[in-house]
Amino acid sequence: MHNQKKNQGFSVKSVVATGIGAAVFFVLMKFIAIPTGVPNTTINVAEGWLALIAGLFGPVVGLLVGLIGHTLNDAVTYGAPWWSWVIADGVFGLLLGFGKKYLALEYGELTTKKLVQFNVWQAVSNVLVWVIIAPLGDIIIYKEAAQKVFLQGAVTAVVNTISVAIIGSLLLVAYVKSRPKKSSLRSE
Repeated sequence: MHNQKKNQGFSVKSVVATGIGAAVFFVLMKFIAIPTGVPNTTINVAEGWLALIAGLFGPVVGLLVGLIGHTLNDAVTYGAPWWSWVIADGVFGLLLGFGKKYLALEYGELTTKKLVQFNVWQAVSNVLVWVIIAPLGDIIIYKEAAQKVFLQGAVTAVVNTISVAIIGSLLLVAYVKSRPKKSSLRSE
């Protein structure tokens, strides 16, 4: 019997997922953003994509996709990254990625209970990231007015929670339906 230790490094699959994930995140954030009426705040479908990528590849890939995708969007759209929100999107991807092991999407099973728990977790993560981390970053880094940034953060938390609940959930379900169930292959 030959025991082989699993490579604990960043796999080629993870590198590719990060690159493709960040590129798609950037495109979605850049071209499919619906204004909310609150300045610099949009309904962002990219967050649903981030939920899928983080759920499939884990916290490190989720972190990197959020950081890279948001940085690219800000650099192209505004000429420079808005670091407090870039960091917040990275942390959001990281937090969503912690659900990878629990969701176990690679096995082709996603129960209603798991989907509900995922959505509770993403809602908590959205509040933490957009109501606390992003506004505090705006105040500390950019000396922004607290009332303005907490309003932006609260609106973003609500619209991102809804976006991930709808788009993210649909992507997770579609992915799982495309995979064979864990028990569908039997050894003979």
